[in-house]
Amino acid sequence: MKREQTRSAHLAGSDDFAEQLAWRRLTAEHGDRLERILDEHGWPAEADVGEEAATGAWLVAQHADRQLGLQRRALRLLERAVADGGASPRHLAFLRDRVLVNEGRSQIYGTQIAGVRDGAPAIWPCADPDPARVDALRAEVGIAPFAEHTARHAPGGPR
Repeated sequence: MKREQTRSAHLAGSDDFAEQLAWRRLTAEHGDRLERILDEHGWPAEADVGEEAATGAWLVAQHADRQLGLQRRALRLLERAVADGGASPRHLAFLRDRVLVNEGRSQIYGTQIAGVRDGAPAIWPCADPDPARVDALRAEVGIAPFAEHTARHAPGGPR
């Protein structure tokens, strides 16, 4: 699922509605599959399934924007896995921000980009408006500084 989503991620922001629909179908299908995995096994901890599969589970949850119940469940399970040392605090920060944004609330780590406006990434609002404090929170969980993150999302920016 991770490879398929990575390969297809460009469809999410496509100008072609058929491509957007293909992305939505793919992420919903993967979300349903992740739900079954969570039912049977709980959160796929890195020690149990390996780094690629654990990252894949996080990525599927991250992209399940039309399945907020799944995202919330994954967030709770991922919080426990991080507390037990079995998952990435970085993944937890990204998923926490994603859930907050999908709930219409301000994000904490500034990881979620709304889109590009006037050639620059438009960031969803952060609970703390001070970029230095947001960068300190980002550093605590292993996320690059805000300026580097947004530069990667700028048109023509490094990926």
